[in-house]
Amino acid sequence: MSKKVTKTQAKKAVKAAKKHPKLVIAVAAVLLVVVIAIAILWVVKPDIFHKLIGTGEHSWSEWEQVTASTCTQKGEKKHECKVCGEEEVEKIPALGHDDGNGDSICDVCFSEISATEFSVHFLELGNKYAGDCILIDCGDTEVLIDAGSRASSAATIKEYVDQYCDDNVLEYVIATHADQDHIAGFVGTTTARGILYEYKIGTMIWFDNVKPSKEDGALYNSFKDAVKYAVSQGAKSYHASQCYNEENGAKRQYYLDEAQTLSINILYNYYYYNVDKNDENNHSVVTLLTQELVNENKYYLFTGDLEGEGEEKMVDWYANGNGKSEYDILPQDVTLYKAGHHGSKTSSSAKLLSVIRPEYVVVCCCAGSPEYTKDNNNTFPTQQMIDNVSVYTEKIYVTSLATGLPEKDDKGNYVSQSFGGYTSMNGNITFLWEGNELKLSCSNNDTLLKDTEWFKENRKWNVG
Repeated sequence: MSKKVTKTQAKKAVKAAKKHPKLVIAVAAVLLVVVIAIAILWVVKPDIFHKLIGTGEHSWSEWEQVTASTCTQKGEKKHECKVCGEEEVEKIPALGHDDGNGDSICDVCFSEISATEFSVHFLELGNKYAGDCILIDCGDTEVLIDAGSRASSAATIKEYVDQYCDDNVLEYVIATHADQDHIAGFVGTTTARGILYEYKIGTMIWFDNVKPSKEDGALYNSFKDAVKYAVSQGAKSYHASQCYNEENGAKRQYYLDEAQTLSINILYNYYYYNVDKNDENNHSVVTLLTQELVNENKYYLFTGDLEGEGEEKMVDWYANGNGKSEYDILPQDVTLYKAGHHGSKTSSSAKLLSVIRPEYVVVCCCAGSPEYTKDNNNTFPTQQMIDNVSVYTEKIYVTSLATGLPEKDDKGNYVSQSFGGYTSMNGNITFLWEGNELKLSCSNNDTLLKDTEWFKENRKWNVG
């Protein structure tokens, strides 16, 4: 019925147009004038359309302070669109304490100045494989760097993180590069969902220029799906290059505390912008945790699996004065350094160490495991890495120890790469800043690497 009515109406309209051609022309002319007028107004008076239908950009008034910042609390400012009246509110950074007299008493608020408490945790991952997972906890803010070593590690990681994260939010998550011993736990398994599914993620920062191998391609695709899921739940997702360039809302520096004395800083890596066809490790995101104290700064450096080539380019970048701020630096004398690539001979180069000169070094690996090689000298942590580090410190700690190792030949190398399992060496390794000092706590023991039985049987301490 409706089709017949429509056809009938159409026929009548055609007949009317034929009977009254001048009327049709007049109506068309009026419509044309209206369209032209709207177009002219769109160009000349866009504010009218902005006010009525919200098109175009806001015309903001000057910022007006709502609440003032204090030494430890952020303030607020606002401005409004002069056309539509929409308001925008932003936080004003806390001022920070001012101790010009050097007596640990703030000259502004007269309170005793004490540094923000925080902790850095290096996790064992529930299996015999090398892998990274580092938790930084600062009050209600948590940062997770990597989630290795296998998909099944997701359950182990969650159990540990839940001791510190009671709001189910990870404010910052950093995936250094695409190898499974760094990202598999983000994906998880059918029985143990990955970290990116289990928590609400605030900001996700991950690697650039990935070229995964065929065997890692499926995991990489699953990882990208997990990132998409996190974004669908409200996460902001950035590549490390976007953070370093401060593009599309990404930042080079993120503060973790209200007083703005503790921050994670994304450092420069040549391979954010250039593909290393031979080594995925060089694409690692480099993170510097910066702690601002009254009379000095302390630094904690995490380089993922960055290899010697990447380390060299990073050292040269900063040595040539290319840092963009006082926080965008490769510092001398870092307090804590996570040994690159699990203590491999190809990382923790002499060139990098000559700059950072670490006080503490943590190696996330299963010591002595022939997982990657039968050459005992090159199992993690390698003799070369130990030789390089020993020039600066003896405070080297290792998460796990391989067990059930195969026999060795007459040259001291393993006859096969199969081995039984693992046990804790130092175990979960925690550094806690409390009461203006850094304290070490390990779940198994706090024995220095050089004093362990494994070291005495397999490595040498060649200082200098």
